[in-house]
Amino acid sequence: QVQLVESGGGLVQAGGSLRLSCAASGRTFSSAAMGWFRQAPGKEREFVATISASGGRTYYADSVKGRFTISRDNARNTAYLQMNSLQPEDTAVYYCAARFGSPSDSYDYNYWGQGTQVTVSS
Repeated sequence: QVQLVESGGGLVQAGGSLRLSCAASGRTFSSAAMGWFRQAPGKEREFVATISASGGRTYYADSVKGRFTISRDNARNTAYLQMNSLQPEDTAVYYCAARFGSPSDSYDYNYWGQGTQVTVSS
């Protein structure tokens, strides 16, 4: 069992930055690929980024490539999403997720956090 708790969301002006954190419980964190997804009002949840268990592989949605960076610290059981050059279209609830397998851009994750709101003002 893995429990995930996101933090770090908030209100930021366009062009600003935020760093989201995802704290995981359980000793199996270092075996899990981690992903970040987001859901804007009235839209489906979409993939943002994913990272392998070791941290050696990362993948991004085209919409965030070059602006967002996913990372993890297995010693701290925490995954991160550094978001730079934020734009109003990045406004959404951001969710972290864990799966015991390869990094994935689909919804087939075993565990999900409750989400953290990110609002970018123009």
